[in-house]
Amino acid sequence: MASNDKSVDDSLYPIAVLIDELKNEDVQLRLNSIKKLSTIALALGEERTRSELIPFLTETIYDEDEVLLALADQLGNFTSLVGGPDYAMYLIPPLESLATVEETVVRDKAVESLRTVAAEHSAQDLEIHVVPTLQRLVSGDWFTSRTSACGLFSVCYPRVSQPVKAELRANFRKLCQDETPMVRRAAASKLGEFAKVVEIEYLKSDLIPNFVQLAQDDQDSVRLLAVEACVSIAQLLPQEDVEHLVLPTLRQCASDSSWRVRYMVAEKFVDLQKAVGPEITRVDLVPAFQYLLKDAEAEVRAAVATKVKDFCANLDKGNQVQIIMTSILPYVRDLVSDPNPHVKSALASVIMGLSPMLGAYNTVEHLLPLFLIQLKDECPEVRLNIISNLDCVNDVIGIQQLSQSLLPAIVELAEDSKWRVRLAIIEYMPALAGQLGQEFFDQKLRGLCMGWLNDHVYAIREAATLNMKKLVEQFGSQWAEQAIIPMILVMSRNKNYLHRMTCLFCLNMLAEVCGTDITTKLLLPTVLLLASDPVANVRFNVAKSLQKMSPYLESSVIDTQVKPTLEKLNSDVDVDVKHFASEAMAGIAAGK
Repeated sequence: MASNDKSVDDSLYPIAVLIDELKNEDVQLRLNSIKKLSTIALALGEERTRSELIPFLTETIYDEDEVLLALADQLGNFTSLVGGPDYAMYLIPPLESLATVEETVVRDKAVESLRTVAAEHSAQDLEIHVVPTLQRLVSGDWFTSRTSACGLFSVCYPRVSQPVKAELRANFRKLCQDETPMVRRAAASKLGEFAKVVEIEYLKSDLIPNFVQLAQDDQDSVRLLAVEACVSIAQLLPQEDVEHLVLPTLRQCASDSSWRVRYMVAEKFVDLQKAVGPEITRVDLVPAFQYLLKDAEAEVRAAVATKVKDFCANLDKGNQVQIIMTSILPYVRDLVSDPNPHVKSALASVIMGLSPMLGAYNTVEHLLPLFLIQLKDECPEVRLNIISNLDCVNDVIGIQQLSQSLLPAIVELAEDSKWRVRLAIIEYMPALAGQLGQEFFDQKLRGLCMGWLNDHVYAIREAATLNMKKLVEQFGSQWAEQAIIPMILVMSRNKNYLHRMTCLFCLNMLAEVCGTDITTKLLLPTVLLLASDPVANVRFNVAKSLQKMSPYLESSVIDTQVKPTLEKLNSDVDVDVKHFASEAMAGIAAGK
């Protein structure tokens, strides 16, 4: 009898511990116990999880939001722990309670878990257990339950009978007309998702009237979500239906009184264009695009400016050039001198992409003057975006036509007071050098690249050393020997120890691309010379450099020149120098 009592005690132990931990004052302890729920469920077994654990959790849903969030997350993966899909309905009550709490993230997570659990129900169980839950949420007194209900329609609808489908459509319509804006907003955000599972005739008869109504809502936060639904609905309907069911609402959204709605139209414009096809684009979307390009709000103009290239690329190829030249380019021309720097910068990031579409003649005649204006813009981001996308133009007309205007813009960016702007132009320099050619680079840009090695910001000096390596990859080691190595070696005699260290970093990088001969003849002697530097930081960087260079040196050179220097550094008075010297000796020995 005693042993029987003991086994009962043992079986009660996990749930007793859980109850204790969930009642503990420490939130972190409660949170940890929720995260261990699956372990507790395994210990209890499927039957006791259904009969004891789930009811206990359902009754105790009054806690801190982070605990409830963890619980909602855990329950979504609990189906196998309650006995599989046949018993998934046991998870509905706690999740239903969580779907009505005040905190949005908890409700969203509960709905996500409800959707997962609903998908695991059989069609029969779905109608018996999940649909009534959905209907209770729809008719809940608090807006929280009604907003949660919106997320469940698309999961239930495809697998229920026709009468239940009719009820669900009626319920969704009720939510679209709810008096609370938060509920209408939730309905608008799920409208596109629901539209994908509804039969086409009911999409036209039931959902499109809801869509039109939401797009005319008095709250702009509801109207802008209707724009997202517009894309999904347009993708589902045939062309003629799009024209008379969706386009009137889309036109109205494009000229909405709220800039947020117009901004959403601008953001979704290319998706809409793909959904409606080339003919409707030509007749309806091109005028709407023009309207947005001259919008009163800078945020809208900037959003639509980023879509110029993609919108033009998706135009019908037969009359693409003609539409761009007559309908888009005049508006783009105005944006080049827009008063807002964000708009100009957004346009500069994509305008070069028009060049391949328009061809050489139109690029020279119409786009080139715009590029030249942008290269002289007062805003560094505009100039930088143009320079960063030069390859598009280079492929069409070559870069020579731009080179004289490029130079002042590059020089200004290279000396910009913002170090991040300087960094961006450095990173683009190897590509630019390749496009402009070695002769132009040597005459006009080499001095800039050397100047960056002496910048007062470390990130710039570091990027400049990597830039040198990439330039040597571009122009070859012979060019490096004549054009840049002599100038870098001069830095080893600079009075400022930071410049001497930059010289070392550069030599490390160049050793990787210059080959054994140049490394031994030109780079190594300078590194060895710096081993006697008065500054310890320079000396221990010499040790690091010798280790990095060793793979590019002959073994005889390592034995006669590198090892004696490292041995000397290994008996240095500075502890850091000794440390890095011994590390370098070990590294070279292991490398052999």
